[in-house]
Amino acid sequence: MKKIARPLITLGIGLFLALLSAALTYFPPPDTQSQISSAALFSQATPTPEQTDKSEIGSTDEIAVLGIAICIIVILPIILQRKSWMQP
Repeated sequence: MKKIARPLITLGIGLFLALLSAALTYFPPPDTQSQISSAALFSQATPTPEQTDKSEIGSTDEIAVLGIAICIIVILPIILQRKSWMQP
């Protein structure tokens, strides 16, 4: 029973995720002119304000700090456990 149940569960979860993804990314086509209400005809679009770019070209300070933090997280436990691994 386990040989059949596990693939079926995996297939079911995969199918569920695929259908959920398709449902979340589906956008219905826009309404035609005959279905627009009278209130929609009087609405005006507001102009979008221009966005100012706050990033600095060539700035990698945060990336370097994150890289150092990841290295410490990986290397520190290895260094601390090294002595216990070397014992016969």
